[in-house]
Parts: sequence; C-alpha cells; structure tokens
Amino acid sequence: MRRCTPRDRPGRGLGECVRGSVGLLVLAGALAIGAGALWLGVRFEDDARRALDASGYPWHTDVVAATFWIGEEFDPDAPDGSQMISTYDSDWYESYGGCDGVVRDGVCGTEERYAEDGYWPTNMTPRQNPFYLDLPYDDVHDERGFMWRGDVIPWADDPEYAQHLHDPGFSLMKGRWVEIRHAWRTCYGQIADAGPAEYHDAAYVFGRDDARPATSEFNGAGMDVSPALNACLDLEGLEDLVSRVDWRFVEAEDVSDGPWSILVNDDPWVR
Repeated sequence: MRRCTPRDRPGRGLGECVRGSVGLLVLAGALAIGAGALWLGVRFEDDARRALDASGYPWHTDVVAATFWIGEEFDPDAPDGSQMISTYDSDWYESYGGCDGVVRDGVCGTEERYAEDGYWPTNMTPRQNPFYLDLPYDDVHDERGFMWRGDVIPWADDPEYAQHLHDPGFSLMKGRWVEIRHAWRTCYGQIADAGPAEYHDAAYVFGRDDARPATSEFNGAGMDVSPALNACLDLEGLEDLVSRVDWRFVEAEDVSDGPWSILVNDDPWVR
C-alpha cells in the first residue's frame, strides 16, 4: 500500500494508496463536521446540480438500493449468498480486514455509521475503501459479461484498459467510481463486486435511456451499497429495500474529496 501523492486520484494507476493517515483524516473530518463543514460525504443539492454536466455518463434514476456488507452471509446455500468473497476477490473478507461491522456469536453483522466517524466502521480497521458497491455487471466471471465488455463498457477503449481487454485476470469494472444521490445528499463509492441477482445487465448499467434493472428480486434493486454509503446517503435502513437513488459513473478527476477518498482501492486485477 502506497501513500497518495498530489497527482493521485481515485481510479488512477494499478496500486493502492492511502491519502494521509486514515485515523488522522477521519478525526479531521469529524472536527470539520463539528465546525459546521460538510466534508463528510454530503453536498447540498445545488452543488450536485452544478455537477450534472461534469461527466459524459448518464444518470440512472429512481433505482432501489439494497445494502450489503463484507462478511454477510444472507443465504449460505446460494452461489451468490455470501459476501465473504466477491467476483473480483476470492478472499474479499481477508483482503478487507475482516467483518465490516461486528462479529457476534460467530455471525458478521454490520453496525450503524455516523458522520462524526466519517461513516467508517468503529469495531474494525478496514484495509480497503469502506465506500463500496456493486452493479449487475460481472465483466470477469460471467461468460456474456466478459464477452461483451469491450463493446458495452464505455471506457474499454482507454489505453489502460484496452491492452487488457482479453485478459480474464483484469477487470474493467473493479474500482470504478460511482456518484450516488439520495434526496439532498451526494456520496461516492467504488465498485467492489457484481450484483444484485443479475450479472450481465448491460442495458441498465451502461444504457443511456435510463433503463430499469432486469431483475425483479430484492424489490427490483439495481445496486447494493455498503453500510458507509447507506449512512452517508441517509437511506431508510440496513435491511430495508425502499430507498431509491440516482447514480452515474464518474471519472476519477470528478470525484469530490470526502471520506471515500481516504483509502482508495486502485487495483483492477482479479484476486
């Protein structure tokens, strides 16, 4: 893990970097909140509106967002029912640093997150960005997802990705940044897995006509977000499937500073 330099932005390069000391920055963020600043993951709606034209990626609107967390096992009998692994990391739990919450009686449960903590977990120290999410496109292990990725993923022609287009050990999706809005809040997260339920829903994920997610499972959810993003966005609850968000891809240079930029996952290789 390397320290970020002023030229580093989330999504650049092939390593991981830490933006200063995690503990000090989280503390600084908490102090900023105490002083009335909005550093910790929330911008007022007028700021978000001004950013509408900053990216060439379309908005996907009114999408149900579910919540998942590393270490969760909601259906041990289902092939995709455990968050011990992700499609991009066969040892996700260990890579992250353990349960993204609290282990009680051998079960990994999550915990409420608060602005004064930067929405970070308080019972463990993550080794990767706690602002993670998934979208229903697996460009590595899903046969059609891998086959189509050069045609449907908008950044597939960028040189840093094009040279690895036919390499199944390299993901074009892992670590990409997503901007998410809910009510007057705007937060950012990085892709760390694929789902929910569908794994090659190209029309929804990459379409420009605001298509609906293909799945009808989980109340038609079009993404899973981490507990940090759940709290940052002020969604209804960790177990509820009622909150609806707007989201879009963003380039690294369009990511605002916030608690999501303290520890950046910048490794596109499949583990």
